[in-house]
Amino acid sequence: MLARRKMQLQELAEKVDITMANLSILKTGKAKAIRFTTLDAICKALNCQPGDILEFNE
Repeated sequence: MLARRKMQLQELAEKVDITMANLSILKTGKAKAIRFTTLDAICKALNCQPGDILEFNE
């Protein structure tokens, strides 16, 4: 979604008010959880739905 929106990770971090380290953990899939408020902010910044940026892995 970042590439589709032509947005850099740093720009998203600033819009969402999250550290680059935490955003990187989310981006690489290493996060064990995400707050709904953070997910909401990311979706608003990227103009997308949660299903556009999340995927389920067993």
